[in-house]
Amino acid sequence: MQQVLESLAQELVPFGSPVYFAVLAAAVFARGMDLISTWTGTPTFLLEANPIARLLGWKLGIFFNLVMCVFISIWPLMAVVVITTSLLVAARNFKSAWIMRTMGENHYLTFILNQMSCASRSLILFCIFGEAGMFLCVGLALVLLSPPGSITMGIGTGVFVYGLVVGFFASLPLLKTRSKLS
Repeated sequence: MQQVLESLAQELVPFGSPVYFAVLAAAVFARGMDLISTWTGTPTFLLEANPIARLLGWKLGIFFNLVMCVFISIWPLMAVVVITTSLLVAARNFKSAWIMRTMGENHYLTFILNQMSCASRSLILFCIFGEAGMFLCVGLALVLLSPPGSITMGIGTGVFVYGLVVGFFASLPLLKTRSKLS
């Protein structure tokens, strides 16, 4: 246990150091992009897949994310995982945000539900898990081929976590809506 604590202590950076502030800036930027991309697509959280984000709302969500950034920035490796995952989530959000905003959240939701009712459940799940699986493969490859504790390993872990997030959160609405449509 002592070795684990000593190893962890070596990976931490002093609070308030230049490295800490650089990591903090990157973490705030990444979490901010996730929040901005969410707000762009679904300002009322109607289309938000993460129930925790919906529960927190904007004010508590911003506060929670800032506090999280302050704490994770002392551990650069963990911060890189969060930064990578957050930027990938933001990119995915931005991909459809303009359509959501143009159509309106209610019309977009109706459109998606209508399309889901026309597709087979297996096709939808195949595509969701196909997308998630590609990220899982890239992330796992980076983790396995990187030196332990390296930034590359952190990026790979972030890509892997993103694959898990996509697979989990993208399939949640399917389970809810398909039962309502059946």
